[in-house]
Amino acid sequence: MTIDLSSCFVSLRRFSQTAWMCLVALAPLLATGCSGSQGGGAAAPPDLGSEARLSSLTISGATITFSPDVIVYDVAVKFLTQASSITPIAVNAAASIEVNGSPAASGTPTLVPLQEGGNTVLVTVTSEDGSAARVYTLLVDREFAADFAQDAYVKASNTEAEDEFGVSLAVDGDTLAVGASREDSDATGVGGDEGSGSANLSGAVYVFTRSAGVWSQQAYIKASNTDAIDRFGMSLALDGDTLAVGASGEDSSATGVAGNESDNSASGSGAVYVFTRSAGAWTQQAYLKASNTEADDLFGEALALDGDTLAVGASGESSSATGVGGDEDDNSANGSGAVYVFTRTAGIWTSQAYVKASNPSSSDRFGLSVALDGDTLAVAAVEEGSDATGVGGDQNNDLSPNSGAVYVFARNAGDWTQQAYVKASNSQSDDLFGRAVAIDGDTLVVGANREGSSATGVDGDESDNSASGSGAVYVFTRVAGAWSQQAYVKASNSQVGDEFGGAVAVDGDTLVVGARFEASSATGVGGDESDNSETESGAVYVFTRSAGVWSQQAYVKASNTGSFDQFGVPLALDGDTLVVGAVTESSSATGVNGDESDNSALESGAVYVLR
Repeated sequence: MTIDLSSCFVSLRRFSQTAWMCLVALAPLLATGCSGSQGGGAAAPPDLGSEARLSSLTISGATITFSPDVIVYDVAVKFLTQASSITPIAVNAAASIEVNGSPAASGTPTLVPLQEGGNTVLVTVTSEDGSAARVYTLLVDREFAADFAQDAYVKASNTEAEDEFGVSLAVDGDTLAVGASREDSDATGVGGDEGSGSANLSGAVYVFTRSAGVWSQQAYIKASNTDAIDRFGMSLALDGDTLAVGASGEDSSATGVAGNESDNSASGSGAVYVFTRSAGAWTQQAYLKASNTEADDLFGEALALDGDTLAVGASGESSSATGVGGDEDDNSANGSGAVYVFTRTAGIWTSQAYVKASNPSSSDRFGLSVALDGDTLAVAAVEEGSDATGVGGDQNNDLSPNSGAVYVFARNAGDWTQQAYVKASNSQSDDLFGRAVAIDGDTLVVGANREGSSATGVDGDESDNSASGSGAVYVFTRVAGAWSQQAYVKASNSQVGDEFGGAVAVDGDTLVVGARFEASSATGVGGDESDNSETESGAVYVFTRSAGVWSQQAYVKASNTGSFDQFGVPLALDGDTLVVGAVTESSSATGVNGDESDNSALESGAVYVLR
């Protein structure tokens, strides 16, 4: 009889810790070459053939020190890591691999859902001829919701009243960018003098990095043409070592890429600045303007970046063009809005597309919020006015003013086309559907912060309208190019005027929603959400999806909850890291984890990191 010792190891360990310890003690008698691994791993049994081995095994959300001869690994992940990608690479490419019993390709990630607490992931590699097999085991401990907590309290290095630090956020891995669009220094570029206050509302961006779990400021960034009221930092987008910054109040009449930034003849036309990082140092790579720059277009009011593609919203743009590539030179639909797509090749940015709604109308504000993932672009027009509901309805009336709409575009071989016209399932005037949008793969999330039902939780009664401005979030999914609504999501303590849905973020099966006017006095995670004693203090709600069903997992407040702090807008989410802004928080602390208890710098703003 042949015994696979790796299977024995797993079975005994799952049976009891004592049995596992006994087996480890006896291991030298059962197998040769036993050795430990990160987290207390166990060594492999006698050689089962060089083809039945992995050369690499990785899991997203954690780091393991892999050795082909170590078959059991302890792995700890944070609560927000609801699923991990397992990537095995076989020594022999012809070997077959299974992850938890399902076929997997060597070098290709397999997404494995994780419940709270213990999870066992089995990766089996079988030799090409089927004569030998080896099982690698990942014992994944996912943090419980009760352990989800604040990781850092972040302020500007030059905190001042009314700077609104945290008005925009972006996080990617261990890098966090924070905008303060009302900051006042007249510095230019990176690392300038942040102490001067002679350029009112010029704006600034602060970059922080995390090392060994500790955050510190890496850079202080200003525009190359800093000027008063430019609002540099009003929007942000971050991907790897590329950071895009919007300055919707910038005034030059330049057009396209690298134009003359020094004139000021197109007030409020807006601009975008692209920075790149090398060896920890940030430098400006590009200065971007619209191809049809006009005063008050607000180019740069919203940004989305994925790899070498950047989408820029300009909700004040006024042409009556429709679709992609239309006539951008008229101004007959004031405030209809537009989006501009740029792409980068060999470090050079060029314009790829000029995008309009399929039904532009004055004041629709198409481009107020944008989201981008790969070849899919979502654009909101929060004041669009049709009374259509769901996907693909009649967009050619204005019977429901300011109900809002979202337009989904798909790119094929460099060409963008509209894929879907999306409305709320309970579309109503003034709901502002699209005030926030987020997209990840085939999941689209849309916030409607002025929606008015009193429903709570997921898929409640959306028809009453008895809680004006309570807000709602709608989740849509795509199958074979067709979008449909998956969920209607409300706060667990839905109240009039809370504006749930003013900010949204989605990563895999995790959704976070901000409600900046929520009013409880709770602090931290899981507090009492039922009182309303701290007006407009704000809250965040965390939801997770399992088998297509969403449920609330956490109710999150600031560690220093205070009236009018507006915790919850904006939001940023990446993997196990959630970042929350509170633009009107008022402490005078500077840097990371300072004294958050005073209120001597009114509306200076703060950012909270949770994981």
